[in-house]
Amino acid sequence: FTRLMMFLDLVSYLPSDILVKVDRAAMAVSLETRAPFLDPDIVHFACRLPVSLNIRGSQGKRLLRQVLSQYVPANLIERPKAGFAVPLDRWLRGPLRDWAECLLDEKRLQQGGVFDFRPIRAAWREHLDGNQNRSAALWTVLIFQAWVAEQRKRR
Repeated sequence: FTRLMMFLDLVSYLPSDILVKVDRAAMAVSLETRAPFLDPDIVHFACRLPVSLNIRGSQGKRLLRQVLSQYVPANLIERPKAGFAVPLDRWLRGPLRDWAECLLDEKRLQQGGVFDFRPIRAAWREHLDGNQNRSAALWTVLIFQAWVAEQRKRR
C-alpha cells in the first residue's frame, strides 16, 4: 500500500499540483528553479529502496535525513513542513474585502436559498474584527457564491 501511495504521489500529485505551484510562483518573479531530487537516477534509486529506509513511524525521508544530518544543522532538517499557504485571512480583511462583502451580503445569501446567512455573517464579522481566523470556512462559501454568480451570468 505504501509503495502504491508513493507511486501515485510521483505520477499525479507531484506533477499536477506541487510542481505546477512551484513553476507558477517562480515564473511570477522571473525565477528559474530546479528540482534536483527529481533527477531520474535519484528517483530510480529512491524507488528501489526498502520502505523501511524511507519511512519510520510517521517520519518520512529517513535516509535523506540521515545523510543531510552530516552536513546540515538539525534544526533545518527537523522543522515542520511549510507549504504554499497564502495569507487568505489578511487578504479577506484587505484587498479581497469588498469582493467578499458583496458575495456574503445578507440578501444575496438569503436569495440563494442554500445557506443560513446568520452563522456566515457572524463568522464574517468575527473575521473582520480579527477575533477569529474564519478564512477557511468563509472561503468555501465565497467560492460557491462566486460560482453561482458565474452560472447566473451564463444563462
